[in-house]
Amino acid sequence: MALPTLRDFLKLESAAGMVLMAAAVLAILVENVGLSHIYDLLLTTPVVVSVGTLDISKPLLLWVNDGLMAVFFFLVGLELKREVMEGDLSSRDQIILPGIAAIGGMAVPALVYTIFNIGDAQAMRGWAIPAATDIAFALGILALLGSRAPVTLKIFLTALAILDDLGAIVVIAIFYTADLSVLSLAISALGLIGLVVLNLLGVTRLTPYMLIGLFVWVCVLKSGVHATLAGVALAMAIPLKAQDEHGRSPLRRLEHGLHPWVAFGILPVFGFANAGLYLGDVSVEAMMAPIPLGVALGLFVGKQIGVFGGAWLIIKLGIARLPEGCTWPMMYGVCLLTGVGFTMSLFIGGLAFNGVEQVNMVKLGVLSGSILSGTLGYAVLHFAVRNRRPPVAQADPEPSVA
Repeated sequence: MALPTLRDFLKLESAAGMVLMAAAVLAILVENVGLSHIYDLLLTTPVVVSVGTLDISKPLLLWVNDGLMAVFFFLVGLELKREVMEGDLSSRDQIILPGIAAIGGMAVPALVYTIFNIGDAQAMRGWAIPAATDIAFALGILALLGSRAPVTLKIFLTALAILDDLGAIVVIAIFYTADLSVLSLAISALGLIGLVVLNLLGVTRLTPYMLIGLFVWVCVLKSGVHATLAGVALAMAIPLKAQDEHGRSPLRRLEHGLHPWVAFGILPVFGFANAGLYLGDVSVEAMMAPIPLGVALGLFVGKQIGVFGGAWLIIKLGIARLPEGCTWPMMYGVCLLTGVGFTMSLFIGGLAFNGVEQVNMVKLGVLSGSILSGTLGYAVLHFAVRNRRPPVAQADPEPSVA
């Protein structure tokens, strides 16, 4: 990824974080100003799509979480494939630091949650909730520092968040799968084979991929495996090296075209649909319940320990080094920002729990843990950047990071 392209990406993600934050605040306001009945009615409105004998009937909330979020995961898959094949995750030297930090950042928060909820089998379904980082929110907060934050620090955070999303995809596939329909899975596998064949034949037109991808999404939806994973599978089949008659890569075309729609459309809609929380029930006693406490401390304490600990260990062993222009206080501030979970944490929470009470507990934990992480992370980074020596603070590195 060339530096101008990276800067465009970071600007887009940073602005998207602000829009996502506004959507979440709006949802909370609607729930607390006497409009909750309209909010709930909207989200529970049944939506039916029927073609012949095939029909899919879900409330609007599930169309957002199963349908629109499949597009989000499709974009994540596109970004992951490009980064692994030719970007910031394409070599061992580039992947080792964010990779080890991401592993620590998933394992320790899950452990923290488990400590507070072990012994309760139902509550333990939420162990993965605090293990995810919201890249849009985290980069949005980092963007408040402007050019004072080194670009290399933003690259580290972006790479870590992408690997974090990959970990979340694996967790969803393995641990949040309902009763399986072997027939539906077999049919979806035929669709995936069709996608691979298109790729091997060098097909660059997007229409065949999208039609087969829609077919695979329906089959996966009916199979018991979460439908969003179909988006990732489709992304892996989109050609990156092949070029159309205009010299454009299908993957890059899709990534460039989808990014604004996901950042400023799909994610804010998801945030609005899932962040609504009635604050009248919030109390110290509610916050100290095992689920919200495990989620909040998993994000705020577990994330910073896991990410910073993993990064510190791998650097002290001489296997990796601090990003150029960064100091340990800056690294610690960014590690705090990884505790802003929001989108992925709420998404996994919706998979883990069905009951309204438990889902509200998750929202309480995610919001409180994310606010703590974001606030302290910004404060640490602001202090660290402000105290940098002037020559370093004014530097604006221009090397390629491809």
